[in-house]
Amino acid sequence: MNLQPPTVQTCYDRVAAEYAAHYLGELAYKPLDRALLDCFAEQVRGRGPVGDIGCGPGQVTRYLHERGLPVVGIDLSPEMVAQARQHHPGLTFRQGTMLDLDVEDGAWAGLVSLYSIIHLEHDLVPRAMAEFYRVLQPGGLVLLSCHLGQERRHLDEWWGHPVDIDFLFFERPTVEGWLRGAGFTIQARIEREPYVPNEVATQRAYLLARKPPDAGGDQT
Repeated sequence: MNLQPPTVQTCYDRVAAEYAAHYLGELAYKPLDRALLDCFAEQVRGRGPVGDIGCGPGQVTRYLHERGLPVVGIDLSPEMVAQARQHHPGLTFRQGTMLDLDVEDGAWAGLVSLYSIIHLEHDLVPRAMAEFYRVLQPGGLVLLSCHLGQERRHLDEWWGHPVDIDFLFFERPTVEGWLRGAGFTIQARIEREPYVPNEVATQRAYLLARKPPDAGGDQT
């Protein structure tokens, strides 16, 4: 018998179908998210491929594709990747981790990371930011979001499935500091209240950050 607690990947594998059913249409009731994705798309269109990190069932990947971007969705969970491929045939999805992206240096014009850092302990977030910096072209753009605060929420059960998973909240200045530490410059910062009752009642932050146009290689 396997007595080890499930990993983040295993937890999302278990809930992938239910997650897709709940979140595939979420952008319909998130006007600010759509506006920020449109802003992101306008700035990177025509410059090369982009990544959707922590893509889940692929709703953001699809949105960016519909705005003319060559986009790849990457998720830690193979079952979530399977959901994304099922619901968005013809788009590109693959399994991977933001801590070690299988992407060449400077390959992407931009990436989005919407709530994808929420399962990382604080000491791991700078590593993810360094990966984001590495895979972007000089001048490349990041759109990142997170839940605001200092809270840690734990789930033992999720849609009827046993899980063992924590959701971490972050202070916006802390996330900005991690981005700057990786070499990014902050372009914009926005906070909003939740779209009740359609999403979890947390405050959210969005950051646009850019790799300097004159950057050379990575920051390591």
